Amino acid sequence: NTLLSIKIIEIESGEIHKNLKTCVSVWNSITDFGGDRKSLLITLGGGVITDLGGFVASCFKRGIDFINIPTTLLSMVDASVGGKTGVDLGVLKNQIGLFANPQMVIIDDVYLDTLAARELTSGMAEIIKHGLIYDTKLFNQVKEFKKQYINNLIYRSIEIKNEVVLQDPKEKSLRKILNYGHTLGHAIESFYLESDEKENLTHGEAISIGMICESYISNKLLNFSTNKVTEIKETILSIFPKITLQESDFLAILDLLKHDKKNLSGNVNFVLLYDFEDYKIDCKVSQELIIESLIYYNS
Repeated sequence: NTLLSIKIIEIESGEIHKNLKTCVSVWNSITDFGGDRKSLLITLGGGVITDLGGFVASCFKRGIDFINIPTTLLSMVDASVGGKTGVDLGVLKNQIGLFANPQMVIIDDVYLDTLAARELTSGMAEIIKHGLIYDTKLFNQVKEFKKQYINNLIYRSIEIKNEVVLQDPKEKSLRKILNYGHTLGHAIESFYLESDEKENLTHGEAISIGMICESYISNKLLNFSTNKVTEIKETILSIFPKITLQESDFLAILDLLKHDKKNLSGNVNFVLLYDFEDYKIDCKVSQELIIESLIYYNS
């Protein structure tokens, strides 16, 4: 009887559909299906689906249960765990959302076989980030990455995120370290999303640029090792394609930084590194140094 009552709702793929308009469409569908407070929403898809689906479930009738089944590497190691749900506001990433945990997250690596190489690569950015901020051994394993060992990387990456989130569920302090690479990365991702002339970047491609830039800023402000900045850049560019950022676009990227959801009192806040596994949160960075870091990425 339970199986007979399952209804399927499909939405268009892509970040461009991660918005309130899609939420309204899903809420209407759930209502048309006779959904009530005991309904269960199961999300099956990548980060857009798990972020949006969790938000939809958490708002419908003031909250129904949901389960995440992530199908991309990125959503397995990041979006489907941690309790963040939400949607974009225009091209501004994750501006509308709330904290809500799924009843369960089901991860099966069989879905990775369905991914194009670019999508598989995208998820590596979050694994690299977890290694840099929390576990240097994981970062070193990424450098020697072989696909048959992907389960080990997924498991350790989820462990790290879970350890951090359990200590700071609402991102008041420690959890902010998970934003390493994301301050500039989100601005770059949003810039490409709103451009009619440029192909959209994957989340991982944008965050990989952000990590390189923010390692450079760390060197200038916190004396993070120059050799380690180079190591990060070389490792990332051995996995991700080099994107040429136009200097004429830098001011537009800086403008998007003003809308970052982590900003406080008008200040853009960065997570920077003293060293691997050693960091400082809520760092203020001048526009001149941000531009300098973008030029460094291009070099």
